[in-house]
Amino acid sequence: MVEIRTYIRHFDYALLSAVFGLIGLGLLMIYSATHADPDLPSPFYYVRVQGIATFIGVMFMAVAAFIDFRNLGRFRVHLYVGILAMILLVMALGTTAMGGQRWISLGFFNLQPSELAKVGMILLLSSYLAERQRGELEAQTTLTVLGLAGVVVLLVFFQPDMGTALVLTAVTLALLFLYGTRLAHFAVIGALGTAAMFLVFKVLPAAGVHVFHSYQVDRLLVFINPDYDPGGSGYHLLQSKIAIGSGMMTGKGLYEGTQTQLNFLPEHHTDFIFSVIGEELGFVGAALLLALYVIVVWRALRIAMISDSLFGSLVAGGILSMLLFQVFVNIGMTIGIMPITGIPLPFVSYGGSSMVANLLAVGLLESIHVRSRLLGDRRYMRAQNAD
Repeated sequence: MVEIRTYIRHFDYALLSAVFGLIGLGLLMIYSATHADPDLPSPFYYVRVQGIATFIGVMFMAVAAFIDFRNLGRFRVHLYVGILAMILLVMALGTTAMGGQRWISLGFFNLQPSELAKVGMILLLSSYLAERQRGELEAQTTLTVLGLAGVVVLLVFFQPDMGTALVLTAVTLALLFLYGTRLAHFAVIGALGTAAMFLVFKVLPAAGVHVFHSYQVDRLLVFINPDYDPGGSGYHLLQSKIAIGSGMMTGKGLYEGTQTQLNFLPEHHTDFIFSVIGEELGFVGAALLLALYVIVVWRALRIAMISDSLFGSLVAGGILSMLLFQVFVNIGMTIGIMPITGIPLPFVSYGGSSMVANLLAVGLLESIHVRSRLLGDRRYMRAQNAD
């Protein structure tokens, strides 16, 4: 049994420092964006709720960090059943808001199971892939992974929650790539995906069947043509660009962003929190944010590389791809290089379920890191004793 002090000594404190730096910046910007809202019972309302979610997330992170991650792979069937049960429960009894039925009300907290499903899918797919021998039944392995993920992706998509569905898709493809799936398989996946998009956007609408909601189609049209419907579907992007551009080098200052404080910028404490940072803290604040994300990516990549097991490497790589994809899409949509999808900015955007899921993922990274370091120490001690 490893002593607690020895265990804690092997934590990746650079990763933890960057994560808590992002959380602190997020809380500050959430307060700046919402403190003057006259409809709130308190200026600290959103900060308090986010703080509670952060506390819960830290508890999950601590538990995950001290659990031997290698034992989690044995429960992949239970994980999958649990994920499906949670999503189906939401579809049957969940709370509807913003056009989607994605939440389960817990009184003080609205739980979005699809956020936790992202971490669960990383664990179960990584476990399945780690047990498969490379080069053996490759097509069957790829089809099984796509089938397992595809069911969850479709259920989440029809909530509807296209953002989380995209994250799950990206993570699945990333895990297949990290596992070493042949490029020919990706070529087939790409061809089938292209055919599916043609079917969804051309063939089915012509037959009167619409898979996407009208607002989702409008978001894609705005992405293709930023000048499309500036007073309606394109309003979010227009105000976001104005906010970020007006911040210039050092920003207008906390609580001084006109687009944010006068509520021209919609969803400023959630999906468009980066726009608030750009307006009030300028290029300097945005650069600080990106620097913290670079540290998180660097440490997650390092953990994936030093893991002594394929399972650990895949879990770390899956978490890295999940966080990196969300950062890229969220920031990209605020400046117009990605379509608006409702994907939150990890550790920064307001959202309790996202915070809990991301901190749980950090706990898994720490578990992988600690066990890799402890194994390295044991090997070093054995080598020293042998000499």
